Amino acid sequence: MRLNFTKMQGLGNDFIVINNLNDMFNQNLINIPKLANRHTGIGFDQLLIVENSSKEDIDFRYRIFNADGKEVQQCGNGARCFALYVFEKKLTSKRKLNVETLNGVIELNIIDDSSVTVNMGEPEFTPSKIPANFDNQHKKYSINDIEMGVLSMGNPHAVIHVNEIENLEIDKTAKGIQNSDFFPESVNVGFMQINSPSNISLRVFERGVGETQACGTGACAAVVFGVENDLLENTVCVSLPGGDLNINYKKGSEVFMTGPAEFVFEGTVEI
Repeated sequence: MRLNFTKMQGLGNDFIVINNLNDMFNQNLINIPKLANRHTGIGFDQLLIVENSSKEDIDFRYRIFNADGKEVQQCGNGARCFALYVFEKKLTSKRKLNVETLNGVIELNIIDDSSVTVNMGEPEFTPSKIPANFDNQHKKYSINDIEMGVLSMGNPHAVIHVNEIENLEIDKTAKGIQNSDFFPESVNVGFMQINSPSNISLRVFERGVGETQACGTGACAAVVFGVENDLLENTVCVSLPGGDLNINYKKGSEVFMTGPAEFVFEGTVEI
């Protein structure tokens, strides 16, 4: 079987996108980790699938699989690529889209040929809904003697405020948190350096992937944590290894993320 795909990237967070509007694709028939391998496969952080939605007033269904083959609820950088993909492929003429994910409906607004604003919805702080195994909700938690914020942006995030991230060894710390008993579905771990109330630097170690060049939901989670603890302003530029995202969040409201997305190449792979 030949599989047609489009390679895309958002700030270096890379994806392959597959059009499954004709229901011809079955992810169980392919070895996702093999395709994700950068030496023997295509190479990507996540696989994105475009499907029809059965819900009224919803334009598409958006499915996401991590490089380890596990389906996940949300991917912010992928959402921007998804929006440009369906528009440029003329699957829709709309610039404002309502898209169904495992975590609910998100709103995508195509600003221009390379920029998209995503309404990521409201953050979730209730431990059982993140999910996280804490008895009570707090603004900060301590795991492995490390203080952090914990919340969901459609997927679980732990955010650690550090003084400097450039030379920080994050792998061991992140894996220790991911493998702890506090996160039954694992967790994305972000390391945030505050440069000013309107600018932060961020590195994210994603579950099922490892450290990525950028993480949209991780950027949102970091800003939410900073705003909730009165460390950041409502509009923040998040500097990731792959580039910058603009995040807007006010306490008790939705989170808006604006950033770029790009087409890289088209391809076909034998399955």
